[in-house]
Amino acid sequence: MSLFTAPAPGADEMLACAEKCFAELPEFMRKAAGDVRIVVMDYAEDETLDEMGIEDALELTGLYSGVPLTLESVTQPALERPLIYLYRMPILFEWAGRGDTSIEDLVTHVFIHELGHHFGWSDEEIDMALGEDGH
Repeated sequence: MSLFTAPAPGADEMLACAEKCFAELPEFMRKAAGDVRIVVMDYAEDETLDEMGIEDALELTGLYSGVPLTLESVTQPALERPLIYLYRMPILFEWAGRGDTSIEDLVTHVFIHELGHHFGWSDEEIDMALGEDGH
């Protein structure tokens, strides 16, 4: 059953999908993720895009902001709560362009990818964990 009630889900529906994904993770992963917060925005802010060298806001579907667990320590804990940003419009444009996946699956994919960065995994390690070829 779809969590979405309309062809183009709103931010609240995408957030609910990501939260459902998080709730269904194995307990050890939820515990390790700690207090990661999920934020859904239509697009990344211009400053973020500039910092990343991205000219087209539709190219960024998600972003992890925080200190990866592999870099935290007891003597140097993260000072800010980690965030996973999901960018609604780029996700919708990718979904519409692909036609081979549900919007729920795509939101879940983007969320898991960004959560992987929280765990300290590289893009290549995340792609391997998700069974992708790194396209």
